[in-house]
Formats: sequence, structure tokens, C-alpha cells
Amino acid sequence: MNQIIHDKEFELFISQSEIQKRVSELGKQITEDFQGENLVLLGILKGSFLFLGDLCRHIDLPLEISFLRIASYEGTQTTGEVKQIAGFHDDLSGKTVIIVEDIVDTGISMDYLLREIQKFHPKAVRIATFLFKPEAFRFNYHLDYVGFEIPNKFVLGYGLDYNDLGRNLPELYQLVDFQSNKIKMRNIVLFGPPGAGKGTQSEKLIKKYGLTHLSTGDLFRKHLGEGTELGKLAQKYMNEGRLVPDEVVIGMVEEKIAETENSQGFIFDGFPRTTAQAEALDKMLESHNMEIAGMIALDVPEPVLKERIKERGKTSGRVDDQDDQKIQTRIKVYLDETLPVASYYEKQGKFTNIYGVGEIDEIFNAICEVVDSF
Repeated sequence: MNQIIHDKEFELFISQSEIQKRVSELGKQITEDFQGENLVLLGILKGSFLFLGDLCRHIDLPLEISFLRIASYEGTQTTGEVKQIAGFHDDLSGKTVIIVEDIVDTGISMDYLLREIQKFHPKAVRIATFLFKPEAFRFNYHLDYVGFEIPNKFVLGYGLDYNDLGRNLPELYQLVDFQSNKIKMRNIVLFGPPGAGKGTQSEKLIKKYGLTHLSTGDLFRKHLGEGTELGKLAQKYMNEGRLVPDEVVIGMVEEKIAETENSQGFIFDGFPRTTAQAEALDKMLESHNMEIAGMIALDVPEPVLKERIKERGKTSGRVDDQDDQKIQTRIKVYLDETLPVASYYEKQGKFTNIYGVGEIDEIFNAICEVVDSF
């Protein structure tokens, strides 16, 4: 029997008997693995309470149970923001901690939690999660005990909720037709080398279609300036002279999408720059029931690019807009590192090339014909 929760319909996905059988198996495995250990089960509220309650009854060992709370979900979407742990003062020093979670999807919350738990000086930390979404996962840390791997769909029941309802259901339910009902948005990657005119055309597209400009440069400045968790993590890598990992950048992009209401779509500026970033972006958007509508590339001959950049340099004040060698280097970096992203979207049937030389309005009209087809 389907469940109606708030305004959405959910259908049975995993039965109560299947859940109990798998939880029993996990409990027995943990019992075998931690003989003689000073063990603590650390449940993450609110979602893990049923899973932890059943799991601990199948662990035949002395153990402590504790809870803490973080949050990253609203409605059917992860917000991308991890709120600080508050009020947790338990003694974990020298103990083996098993973090008990209801679900690991993108992995942002768990990555934050793993770093925070180390401040309590445990002997070891392991992860037990009722559900795991490998399609959405963006980190490399290991999940030690997994109840069920599931596709990237929204689920509720057995501790998981939709806007605070459904946690008490003993079975797991999935949102009906979740995979087939993509949110219809014009999410566009506007592509092209330096001097191609992306900035000019972006402004016109935003105005005409009600799109939201999403610049990774702006996001970095915001998070670093505000000292957010993602900003602190990015700063740590930068202080060490290392590149900021793609998953951190994606986390910033995800937060911007989650907090933007009533947008008709996003124009991605300066991202993705590599095929790996494009793949990670697709995974993240899928977790929000969204996708890239298409990539539009502005094709401009190299001599014209150099001429435009130099002309712009007369008013921009940018040193690299006035130096021939630096201009050449920027174009080469684009060709070597960023151009393969076009092939990635071309294989998906989402790539369109627009000749970017001529009157601004003529180029804009050509772009609009493509956008209108999305």
C-alpha cells in the first residue's frame, strides 16, 4: 500500500522483513569484529534512531550508546550545508566509535563529522549506515557497514522523513516516479575560451530567461570571506599549497543551488573545467532531481580572441589582458584542459557550437534558438 506524506506519494521499496534480516547480519558482523573493544555506538539524529535501536540488539558485546545531531536536508533535497555539532561532550578518548547513520549520499555531512569526531581522540572510528547512495557519493573515505546500496532516489521510512513525517514507518518507501520526473529547468554551461564573450551573453540570457548566474569564483570568495565549513576546508588546502578538491567546489555549487528559490535555471560560469568536474556536477544535480540541459560553446578564432582581450585590457586593468605571452598561456590552458569537457557533453547529445563572431545581438539570437529548444 502506497503512503501519502504531505503532497507526495511513496511506494514500498524495502520490506520490514528484509530490513530486519539485514540489520541482524550487520549486528553479528560487528560482534565478530570488535571482541574485547571498548565500543561506542554514536547515533546521528534524527534519522538513525530506529536503525541504531535494532542494530544494538543484535550486537552481543558490552557497549555504550550516544547521540549527536547535525542536519543537511530540507524537503527532498540536501541543502549542502552542514550545521555545527552542538552540546556534545561525551568522553570518546581511547574508545572505538561506530558512527551510526541513516543514509550516506553526497557524503558531505559524514566527511564533516569524521573530522569533528577526531577532536575527541577516539581509538578508532568506523561507519555503519542503513543506506548508501554510491551514485551521489563524492568522497573517498570507506563505509565499513552498509545495510543497503540504493539508486539515487528519495526515500523515507525506518527513521528517514519527508518534512518531519514518515520516520515511524517500519518499511522503506521511495518517491513515486522520482527518476522520471526531472525538474524542468534550463541549466546551461556557457562555454568558450577567454575573450569569447561569455560574460556579455550571460547577462543577456539571465535577463531574458530568469536564470541564476553561478560563478565558482564568486562562491570561493563568499565561503572564504564568511569562514563557512566549506570555506575553511578550501582554505586548508590552499594554505598547504594544494588544489582544492572537486568535492569541495561541488559542495559550494550545491549549497548555492539549494538556497536559490524560484530560479528558472542556472548558468554555470567557470565550471566545470575538467571532465571529472563535469561528472561530479552531473551526480550532484541528479541528487537534486535536476540535470544539465545543454552546453553552448562560443567558437571564436584565436586571432580574434587575442584582439578582443587586448582591447579589453585597455579598460579592465588586468595585467594578463595586456601581455601577449599570458594571453597565449590562458588560451592554451583552455584548449588543453577545458576543451575535453565539450566532448563529454557532446557524447550526451547536449553540445551546441555557436559561431561567436559578429554583432552581439545576432550571436545572442543564435544562442536563444538553442535555449528555446531545451
